[in-house]
Amino acid sequence: MIIDKNLSKYIVFAEDDIINALKKINDNKHRIIFSVTEAGVLEDVLTDGDFRPWLVTQDTIDFNQPVSKISNKSYKYFDNTEDTNKIQSVFFSHEIEFIPLLDKNHHLVATAHLKSDSIRIGDFTIDEKSPTFIIAEIGNNHNGSLELAKKLIDDVIASGADCAKFQMRDLKSLYKNAGNANDASEDLGSQYTLDLLSRFQLTPEELFTAFDYCQSKGILPLCTPWDLESLALLEEYGMKAYKVASADLTNHDLLKALAKTGKPLLCSTGMATEQEIGESVKLLKKLGVMYVLLHCNSTYPAPFKDINLNYLERLKEIGDCLVGYSGHERGINVAIAAVAKGAKVIEKHFTLDKTMEGNDHKVSLLPDEFRLMVEGIRQVEQSLGDVAQRKISQGELMNRETLAKSLVINCDVKSGDIITESMIEVKSPGKGLQPNRKKELIGKPAKRDLKTGDFFYPSDLEQERVKPRNYKFKRPWGLPVRYHDFKNLLNKTNPDLLEFHLSYKDLEQDIDQFFDHPYDLDLVVHAPELFAGDHLLNLCSTDTSYRQRSIEEMQRVIDITRQLKPYFKKADYPCIVTNVGGFTLDAPLSLTERVKLYELLIDSLSQLDAEGVEVIPQTMPPFPWHFGGQRYHNLFVDSQDTAEFCSQHGYRVCLDISHSKLACNNHHWSFKKFIKQVGPFVAHLHIADSEGLDGEGLQIGEGEIDFSTFAEDLDKIALNASFIPEIWQGHKNDGEGFWVAFEKLESYL
Repeated sequence: MIIDKNLSKYIVFAEDDIINALKKINDNKHRIIFSVTEAGVLEDVLTDGDFRPWLVTQDTIDFNQPVSKISNKSYKYFDNTEDTNKIQSVFFSHEIEFIPLLDKNHHLVATAHLKSDSIRIGDFTIDEKSPTFIIAEIGNNHNGSLELAKKLIDDVIASGADCAKFQMRDLKSLYKNAGNANDASEDLGSQYTLDLLSRFQLTPEELFTAFDYCQSKGILPLCTPWDLESLALLEEYGMKAYKVASADLTNHDLLKALAKTGKPLLCSTGMATEQEIGESVKLLKKLGVMYVLLHCNSTYPAPFKDINLNYLERLKEIGDCLVGYSGHERGINVAIAAVAKGAKVIEKHFTLDKTMEGNDHKVSLLPDEFRLMVEGIRQVEQSLGDVAQRKISQGELMNRETLAKSLVINCDVKSGDIITESMIEVKSPGKGLQPNRKKELIGKPAKRDLKTGDFFYPSDLEQERVKPRNYKFKRPWGLPVRYHDFKNLLNKTNPDLLEFHLSYKDLEQDIDQFFDHPYDLDLVVHAPELFAGDHLLNLCSTDTSYRQRSIEEMQRVIDITRQLKPYFKKADYPCIVTNVGGFTLDAPLSLTERVKLYELLIDSLSQLDAEGVEVIPQTMPPFPWHFGGQRYHNLFVDSQDTAEFCSQHGYRVCLDISHSKLACNNHHWSFKKFIKQVGPFVAHLHIADSEGLDGEGLQIGEGEIDFSTFAEDLDKIALNASFIPEIWQGHKNDGEGFWVAFEKLESYL
């Protein structure tokens, strides 16, 4: 059972309307709220179970009524001084999940509920799916200097920690000799510790100033109270949670006092036996405390052989709770490994100088070390995943196309002919049906005419195949094509334009060999990303020579586009879609760094002779796939960046909705707002579905995009923008992926 005194997430006022009450129920994820007067007196209780019966009895729904109209005025409650065993027994004898705890004046002071799967500390929620809560333990590494404490806080923030933690001791009440550092009767270890503490502690007022500084800088301050006097001061300050030092895990009097605060506890277990850990857990459960147990070895530095990270599993079992790791070993590797073993809280000491006086400095991390640890933890979190299944990533699919093998036909076959085993061979690349499906083909009638060397595809095993036809859309539309296949695809349908996706080898071709007459169509060209010698186009590279080559390659694309233009009667100013570059290998760039790249981009574009064409940068995903490997993209990812660039410099863009939905997913932006901001500057669209953070180019309906809403929004601001389906590998099997997409998009666009 948990006794929760953090009530803000549960409380509404009786006069609040129903819609606000429902929002609160949804936000707190506990399906309950308590309606109180302005004085805090409990009046009613409302659960989502109360709401549903009311809803079905209404002829007309009015969510603007006061919540008191539908809330439950008959509820079970207890006095907040009641024995916790008695309260807990009610959960097992009644079908209830929450019990309000009231004082003698009927004020709501806490709620009791069964074990929670999450703990909230300030703005942080810690649960099995949350990011690891990372604590930088400053402790007394400020060595008694408030100025140094502030410098440590600044560097903690820069390192990426979630929390800066300190320690508070009242030496007079804590030590039997009242904290006398000159007591000759003390053991050597105690004398050393008392000497350091007497010289290097901040006063309570200085600590409060440090806490205020943390909050002004946007980082959560926490503190370890070593005694009841320190706890009283920290409660008066308003500390959000408490760290329990390993030395106090068996101090049941302090644990009881901490429990009375109703705040979450992070309890280190160093120096404790399993029996002692179990006893403290039993006490914490009886007191209704929210807690996390931190595995710890309290030696400085801790030998690697003594750390025993495998004990995290046992600790979780003993505590029936979330677990973490508080480390005193050298380096960062063990803390990162602890996350892979299930730690949801990591605490490591933090210093600016390991040679400073004081034992903690020697086992602390320097700012750069701590930053690398945070980066490692975040990478491990991403790598752990959240589903127990094997899923082929988009990058793997790309490499599978290139490196794997396919089933191909070794003779000419007419539609309806029976396919025999002798007709099938296994060949590279892997863009067709995988070899393990060979038995499914044998004995089946061919779904189409096949020529020697043709690939088999999944649709060759299906009952029905989507066939191309003439389509009708409200806006200009087209097909993505290559030189070698545009005539074949064009003969199957009625596009308004063709978008030629060029490779760097296409730039060497004599285009007249592919065209024998002009077409009554518009033209779009998609510039290559990769050029000879593994040169990825980057018009904003900080390497001057690299950027100059990119400018030269882009000029070649412009020149080719001008050569293509006469073959397309409606191509007044053909658009050239391009990924302008600005990618990084290891991490995304800050806004300041992005601004510099946009400036380099404008300089590069100004050097191009773009007469008669229009260069349109493409909106990009946060994690683009470059030929089977992933990078970080920085430019034309953010809608604000993109809109400002277009507005200031007079450019339009190609809105790739698959890319931009991934950007919105990654940054938790509104896709609707993204479209609204970028829409006025859209010249052309790439349409495909997407999923997660990097699942781009998916077939329509196989991802997360709401195409009905998207189409409505687009019609309001970019009605004349043209589009193509940018389905990954949509050109395979005579454009099969495009025809499927058109069938699905025709009702929207």
